[in-house]
Amino acid sequence: MGTIIFHIDVNSAFLSWSAIQALENGSSVDLREIPSIIGGDRQRRHGVVLAKSMSAKNYKIVTGEPIVNALRKCPNLTIVPPDHRLYSQKSQQLMDFLLTLSPDIEQASIDECYLDFGPIAHRYESPKKAAELIKNQVREQFGFTVNIGISDRKVLAKMASDFKKPDLVHTLFSHEIKEKMWPMPVSSLYMCGKSSVEALRNLGIITIGDLALADQKIVIAHLKSHGLLLWEYANGIDSSVVITEPPEAKGIGNSTTLSKDLTTKEEVYKTLLILAESVSARLRSSGQCAGMVSTEIKYNTFQSVSHQKTLLSPTDTTESIYKTACSLFDELWDQTPIRLLGIRTSKLTSNTEPVQMNLFDLAPDNTPSALSEKQKKLDHTLDDIRKKFGDNAIKRGSLFSNEDRLHKH
Repeated sequence: MGTIIFHIDVNSAFLSWSAIQALENGSSVDLREIPSIIGGDRQRRHGVVLAKSMSAKNYKIVTGEPIVNALRKCPNLTIVPPDHRLYSQKSQQLMDFLLTLSPDIEQASIDECYLDFGPIAHRYESPKKAAELIKNQVREQFGFTVNIGISDRKVLAKMASDFKKPDLVHTLFSHEIKEKMWPMPVSSLYMCGKSSVEALRNLGIITIGDLALADQKIVIAHLKSHGLLLWEYANGIDSSVVITEPPEAKGIGNSTTLSKDLTTKEEVYKTLLILAESVSARLRSSGQCAGMVSTEIKYNTFQSVSHQKTLLSPTDTTESIYKTACSLFDELWDQTPIRLLGIRTSKLTSNTEPVQMNLFDLAPDNTPSALSEKQKKLDHTLDDIRKKFGDNAIKRGSLFSNEDRLHKH
């Protein structure tokens, strides 16, 4: 048996978990059976729809839209505030259960994960039989349902789990994409946001099949590296594997949930600078340098994307990490409003180890450049000031207009 990957996704997680909690507390109404939504904090999140019932979906209410719009579509809509502590508990219960079945699990978000089926395949009659058993056990034990997508590629497993819902198992193997995936609208393709859909529509690309058969060079010319990624996904190309060890175990990072969706590069760059300062300071404090930097984006649609880059030489400077993070962001962003940003570093080495300098780090006489050394001295000086007088003792002037928007975690 070749590679088999499951993508396990909770059906309307926030609403399902809130519904179960309400029933346990004595409610006679199941939120999943009426037009209802989980609504965000109206002031901090502008009252967006976080999750919806199937009945609400029938009114064409979509995740991420303002609550005021949803109420226009369905005036009798039931709105329930989110309970993130509850959601974390329910998520942990699900992951703990799945780990009793297999240790090879990669949690992708609070309500979804990938499972490498290969190591446990001998226990089951077939992948589909195993997925049905897992799905049924989740429903019986926890009271909510999941969809499970099965494939030989992670991206296809993700796509399969998003087929008809709820409480179903679907396959989407590489040999099935022409039949099952290509007829779908390109907006259904994982990672294809609104601006990408519009750009592709202008090229006459309407379905996933249109994109798969399009000239790769033309797609890249209009959508850059993100266009290549979409073209590869449309063709079922994805070499990523299930990562069972969290990146944080081997790296240092930080992320921030924003009190206001970011829509401009200027706002994003300021936020990335704050994160770069935090991450680089932690690297220096631990005596480590990073050989790889990753930028993470979570859109207001709750879709998460990330991209990483190996550096020419390990670094712990704010400037290097910031510039790399901005470059990665430019390659990733599809213009969708952003609710979370993160920077992660990995491939860590001790800052006492010899470093192979690259040409950009050297002065004409092959010694470390004055600029490089100046940046290091500046970083260490700022570290010393903050240690002595506190984190807020000194700030970059460019950050004052942005910092009050951040809600770090």
